[in-house]
Amino acid sequence: MKLYLIALLSFLVNFFAYSAEKQEVKSPNGEIKVLIEAGKEIRYSVFFKNLLIVQPSGIALNIAGTTNTSDILFITKTTSRSVNETIIPPVAEKRKVIPDRYNEITVHFNKPLSLIIRAYNDGIAFRWQTSFKDSIIIKSEKAEVVLNKEDSVWYSPVSPRSNSDIYHTSFEEPYKIKNIEKVATTDLIFTPTLIQTFSPKIVITESDLEDYPGMFLRGTGQNKLIGDFAPYPIEEKIQEGEFPQYLVTKRADYIAKTKGTRTYPWRVFLIAQEDRELPENDLVYRLGSPSRVKDVSWIKPGKGTDEWTIGINLFNVPFKTGVNTATYKYYIDFVKKFGFDRIMMDAGWSDYKDLFKINPDVDMNEISAYAKSKGIKISMWTLALTLEKQLEPALDQFNKWGVDFIMTDFIDRDDQKTVNFYYKIAEACARHKIMLMFHGAFKPAGFTRTWPNALTREGVLGSEYNIWSEKPTPEHDLLLPFIRMTGGPMDYEPGLLDNATQKTFKPISEKVMSQGTRCHQLAMFVVYESPVQFFSGNPSQGLLEPEFMSLLGSVPTTWDNTKVLQGKVGDYIVTARQKGNDWFLAGMTDWTTREIKLNLDFLGDGNFEAEICRDGVNADRYGSDYSINKQSITSNEKLTIKMAPGGGFLIRFKKK
Repeated sequence: MKLYLIALLSFLVNFFAYSAEKQEVKSPNGEIKVLIEAGKEIRYSVFFKNLLIVQPSGIALNIAGTTNTSDILFITKTTSRSVNETIIPPVAEKRKVIPDRYNEITVHFNKPLSLIIRAYNDGIAFRWQTSFKDSIIIKSEKAEVVLNKEDSVWYSPVSPRSNSDIYHTSFEEPYKIKNIEKVATTDLIFTPTLIQTFSPKIVITESDLEDYPGMFLRGTGQNKLIGDFAPYPIEEKIQEGEFPQYLVTKRADYIAKTKGTRTYPWRVFLIAQEDRELPENDLVYRLGSPSRVKDVSWIKPGKGTDEWTIGINLFNVPFKTGVNTATYKYYIDFVKKFGFDRIMMDAGWSDYKDLFKINPDVDMNEISAYAKSKGIKISMWTLALTLEKQLEPALDQFNKWGVDFIMTDFIDRDDQKTVNFYYKIAEACARHKIMLMFHGAFKPAGFTRTWPNALTREGVLGSEYNIWSEKPTPEHDLLLPFIRMTGGPMDYEPGLLDNATQKTFKPISEKVMSQGTRCHQLAMFVVYESPVQFFSGNPSQGLLEPEFMSLLGSVPTTWDNTKVLQGKVGDYIVTARQKGNDWFLAGMTDWTTREIKLNLDFLGDGNFEAEICRDGVNADRYGSDYSINKQSITSNEKLTIKMAPGGGFLIRFKKK
């Protein structure tokens, strides 16, 4: 009887211990709260102004050789701290001083496992931490997001490919919007993903992704999204074609093999009462690991050209255009004339499979010498598969040519092996003092803080799609700042100078036009964040419009401060960015004509010269119509700007 009573007492103590175990953390302003419950499973809930916006949702790590974290867990200890610091980013994507203020708790369990939860005024994040002595295998991760049945989701589902599994994607798909219960189990979604609740909007994404696969989300046909992770690749083959790349032919029954003592990626929820708060939010950057590049003095963001979108279809030139020395010297003269910093030598300068097999029409010594004489830098495209094979000798050769920026392309995965490839390339480039961007890439997820030389990346349906599709509509363009851009910089490559209305647009190779007006394209250089911006328009057309190109060339790519003054997801946006004493203000709209009233109090004291580029009076029929005028102005005055369908505007306020 005594043994029975002891066993019963022990059971009751343990039962009440785990059944009642709850911990919470609130944001510094008290408006956001995260509640953690431990027991038969670990669940989190999120509250905004006392409203439940994420219902109790299960999370777990399934570690091979151990019991799952979804088994009964006891909280053994909880530690907390409050942080009020500032981050000085080596590359100022949104602002040169970033406030970093949050409350944090670390919940320790009765296993070598803990959960770190942070509450900020503009979102929440949590991550796992393990402390096993030896390496471990993560079989799977449970990451639920249970929403209210009335909530809607803006999401980009992966489009399955015929020759590979579902986890191969360039992360470039249009957005759909559906009620949460209409998102099917067949919908594999890449993040960031936007949730419309009954009150705030929520963006779900991740940060500090390292040595681990990226997180997709999958629909359930219910009011719940679940995390989905690409299993580890154990067999690959090279898919031959114009741009060869590795395809996974066999995957393991686990998602990651990794060291036992480590932290895992942050699961991030950006929370915004007003739509305009989302493009301002830099929580993903704050959650990235600090810079691993000690000397950042050589990292020089700026603006360049890329010839690929227009197919090098130049005119009014005395030479045969193409991938050749004369064409690249022409591009160098163009960027020099209008205040750009660099040119991109895109695909074709070498054999795709051998970076040392130079196109016979390209004299790299002559081009590099000419660029140096003009004070212009050279950037070069590479195929990811080839770059990895020839990495160190290729980077040595780039150094000899004075190349300080490269693009690497056609990666199209985010499993653990691929994520580690990004770190390998960024580290090697940093040693060679070379900046880079990834194409065919997943979202940055805090990577630009850790590797500031990796200035930007694709993972966005951008300008090039105008060549062959109707996907990059003005509505799409107006979703990007509120969704994709919250995950980090994006290489959209704006600036097309042939601009069409909804009625006149046609996707035509080498005679590429954009949907929307000229000013819609111009505004992207301010609205869209990328510390290196690539102008995709035709230089021959640009030379005919020097006033327009000079204004475009004057737009910086890094910023002292950012304020989104107005905005609605998918409809319109007005963004103000500061550089020194000057401000740049830009707006974009969907296919709806809009009249925007602008309050200029953000300018502060003083007198300014405003250079205003706006849609022309006939831009509703001829998309390339615009006007430029200058006027003196102060912050006490107001401006009214009318945007044509698919229109935009850009204003440079230069302090007198």
